[in-house]
Amino acid sequence: MKTINNKLLIRILLTVIFLATLLFMLFNENGFLKFLKMKSELRLLNENIRKAEERIEALDAEIDSLKTSKAKIEKVAREKFDMMKKNEKAFKIEEN
Repeated sequence: MKTINNKLLIRILLTVIFLATLLFMLFNENGFLKFLKMKSELRLLNENIRKAEERIEALDAEIDSLKTSKAKIEKVAREKFDMMKKNEKAFKIEEN
């Protein structure tokens, strides 16, 4: 009878230790849930970096085209800064 009680007590004690260890590994400040959250944030940050690098490449390409193409400079001057040549008239079309 004592050996049955001792075995039961040992099983309960091992189960409690196992559960406590599992809970500690999940919920401490450096636990598995924190790891998953940080991994998700890292994925998001890497995506933002990739998008920023693509934007930088596009801007570098535009800078290069502005350095080499007078037509591109003229197009930007007309579209962004509403500039025009001498003796040129500008017409503004408004939609109702």
